[in-house]
Amino acid sequence: MKVIPAIDIMDNKVVRLVKGDPKNKTVYSSDPIGTAKKWEKAGADMLHVVDLDATLGTGSNLQIIQKIAESVSIPIEAAGGLRTREIIEDALHFSSKVVLGTLAFKNKKILEEVSQKFGKERIVISADQLNGKIVISGWTESTGIELNEGIESFVRLGYSQFLITTVERDGTLHGPDLDSLQKSCNIKNVNVIASGGISNLQDIVNVKRCGASGVILGKALYDGKISIEEVRTLA
Repeated sequence: MKVIPAIDIMDNKVVRLVKGDPKNKTVYSSDPIGTAKKWEKAGADMLHVVDLDATLGTGSNLQIIQKIAESVSIPIEAAGGLRTREIIEDALHFSSKVVLGTLAFKNKKILEEVSQKFGKERIVISADQLNGKIVISGWTESTGIELNEGIESFVRLGYSQFLITTVERDGTLHGPDLDSLQKSCNIKNVNVIASGGISNLQDIVNVKRCGASGVILGKALYDGKISIEEVRTLA
């Protein structure tokens, strides 16, 4: 199971939000590149770099994400606000993968065009759920689609990589949503990265038992409740 620290960027700073609420944020660093190097040195397999300003439609941190990619030797997946073909293609020129949520659900045509050009293995579909339904646009808009129904629709199109976040758990340290995670991991031909709620090492064990191929580390890592080194021994 891949150990993947999150680096969420807002106003050029590394932050964590609670349940995606920009009014409920904690600033951890004013040096995103230094943070990336720190997690690489600690043994991260990959970095999950999120442009929160782009997600919320208030700006762009794509240049910072590119600098992060150029500063580390491990892969990065770019996420957050990648909603036009041009921006996605820009991100794919320096990222190993891109995480697509809003665009994937709203514009299958661009999704397919980008996939044909770069390969579906470089696309991670973001299936963020609130009350069992997939939400998009920075978690502000519900698609009305059930989590597994949404995943299966992309599997039929040939996609196999999914990032699943339960919004109610994100940034709360209340533990991952193991029930939803297990059901998603049981879908054939699916690799699931689990995100949201990790609070301790037992959560890592539980996520691995569900069959996740990777786990995102956020608030628990930044608050010092777990370390990458410890997680690697269990992953």
